[in-house]
Amino acid sequence: MPSSIPLLHSVSAIAYGFRYRAPLKHTCLFYTHQLYTLQPPNFPLFSSSFCRVPNPNFFTGNSLFSRMEHFLSGSGINRNKGMIEQLQRYGVIKSKKVTEIMETVDRGLFVPEGTPAYIDSPMSIGYNATISAPHMHAMCLELLEDRLQPGMHALDVGSGTGYLTACFALMVGPQGRAVGVEHIPELVAWSTKNVERSAAAPLLKEGSLSLHVGDGRKGWPEHAPYDAIHVGAAAADVPQDLIDQLKPGGRMVIPVGTFFQDLKVIDKNLDGSLSVRSETSVRYVPLTSREAQLKGT
Repeated sequence: MPSSIPLLHSVSAIAYGFRYRAPLKHTCLFYTHQLYTLQPPNFPLFSSSFCRVPNPNFFTGNSLFSRMEHFLSGSGINRNKGMIEQLQRYGVIKSKKVTEIMETVDRGLFVPEGTPAYIDSPMSIGYNATISAPHMHAMCLELLEDRLQPGMHALDVGSGTGYLTACFALMVGPQGRAVGVEHIPELVAWSTKNVERSAAAPLLKEGSLSLHVGDGRKGWPEHAPYDAIHVGAAAADVPQDLIDQLKPGGRMVIPVGTFFQDLKVIDKNLDGSLSVRSETSVRYVPLTSREAQLKGT
């Protein structure tokens, strides 16, 4: 990336190549294979390692986001499929399997009632938590696809409303195991109801999909080791318990950092050593204790 530059007030601090799950008012805009992100109104001005700010004329009444919002908030018969087609069109979804799974698991069942489920934006689910923007779910499914084959084990840390856990369960199938861990009991209860209304309901009933109240930083040892681990909140450091529960040959996707974060892809080699790379810059809510999360600290 080029050296740091101040963000611009004129376009509400637009960043190129910076992908957000939170803060909640961020709106992600696709441009080729990167993302533009529009800053919320009260976000402080700061410098960072963003790439060059694009031409502000891109953000006009004819901007790509305006077209996406109009398309996805319309009265189409299948807006979930429309959302997926947009993600495919802009290069986020490439895999046939990820397409199939995201078409099967309707995002609309996993967001608060009355919210725009198919817009590419994170949104609040209460308790100072969010559900990721659809492009982040798609990206994580693509990154983990090879470790979400039938019969494999997957762990979703910070499972929230249950959306990604349901996707994992359908990918690993009834012979596999998909585990969601969330430390807010009310979210676990809600996510269970969400899954019961979804295509993953039979897997929940049969027991190959399970949702648990617990500290996700400690993983869920009962069904370890895991071929795939997804962490839906940013850790200052990768929790050792999660590394220990990752199977040799397995992969973890986890945002790492405090204010500035990178989405890390961690592969555990067959000899137990780790290979780590950064996929992209992100902004997630912190991976913290239940008490700290409820306080918003």
